[in-house]
Amino acid sequence: MTHESGGRGGLGAGFETLAIHAGQPADPSTGAVVTPISLATTFAQDAVGKHAGFEYGRTGNPTRAALEDCLATLEGAARGLAFASGMAAEDAVLRALVAPGDHVVLPLDAYGGTFRLVSRVYADTGVSWSAADLTEPDALAAVFTPTTRVVWIETPTNPALGIVDIEAVSAVAHAHGVTVVVDNTFATPYLQQPLALGADVVVHSTTKYLGGHSDTIGGFAAVGNAELGDQLAFLQNAMGAVPGPFDCYLVLRGIKTLAVRMDRHCENAATIAAMLDQHPAVDRVLYPGLNSHPGHDIAARQMRAFGGMISFIAAGGEEAALDIAAATELFTLAESLGAVESLIEHPGRMTHASAAGSPLEVDPALIRLSVGLESVDDLLTDLRLALDEVTP
Repeated sequence: MTHESGGRGGLGAGFETLAIHAGQPADPSTGAVVTPISLATTFAQDAVGKHAGFEYGRTGNPTRAALEDCLATLEGAARGLAFASGMAAEDAVLRALVAPGDHVVLPLDAYGGTFRLVSRVYADTGVSWSAADLTEPDALAAVFTPTTRVVWIETPTNPALGIVDIEAVSAVAHAHGVTVVVDNTFATPYLQQPLALGADVVVHSTTKYLGGHSDTIGGFAAVGNAELGDQLAFLQNAMGAVPGPFDCYLVLRGIKTLAVRMDRHCENAATIAAMLDQHPAVDRVLYPGLNSHPGHDIAARQMRAFGGMISFIAAGGEEAALDIAAATELFTLAESLGAVESLIEHPGRMTHASAAGSPLEVDPALIRLSVGLESVDDLLTDLRLALDEVTP
């Protein structure tokens, strides 16, 4: 069987096709159609410095290389590097871009782990930071300093599901000579491609939608500039926070079904958001697919669909939010997101507890849902029963 002409090396150009085939040719020695898990820690050399592309498992691994090629292709990147976790990827990106005395701009709504890394780890090295409402690009210039080096974007944001205009923020940042990093974990490259919208770097927690099954930890960084890619590759090897071959295999396997999974995540989330929007126990629904969301038009322009994450504010405040989170049965009370099973959590006390007392503190009445692939009728019933228990 041969591929139709067009695209990369005879592959088609469709996302679904590339997700299944990019970087993953049949194994030349066996013909296996699934990329083998290479467990070798070292590789034979024909002569000193002469080898088949691999020397030592930390420096490079065939299974990891397949993942890096595939995901870089999906992001439209010059190069992509896989890491042991999303935080390891973020750490490598920051090490490549900032030094003591430099300044980083964070969104007012950001993942708690990102905030902790910048405010408590990098701040101790002399890196300063400011928080800005990046949903308002005009407000960005007010926080720039002569030492600003990075603007860090999440869109949709975690956990308030704000939408940032990547193209507009990138234009403002680049006018000041500032690098733009986008955390694309919530959207994935299937729904959104930040590099094509002007960003310089994309990061992922591959633990989430890319892996998609709550069974592996990983991270990824993709860049549009090959020189920056070389810097990240150096840090990946020097710091050694690399994923194991089996983790790479699991993420690569997850990517093959990413498109069909995301379609279902988005479909289920839209149905649930509409129900929540009408329930008396809910004060406000934060979902960019709703016309009432302030970022709806931007999301419709820069995303294929609106994602599988929903947040909402409980009408009864924090205690009601905690009661709702404890009352669901099909929505599992747990941290993380982006997998086949539906999850519910209270960010203020769970994933974003590190932001307490800061400008990024989360509304204590906020609940975050990761909408999975179960029957949407079952999910609706589970949430309605939990909400009915706390209806004022």
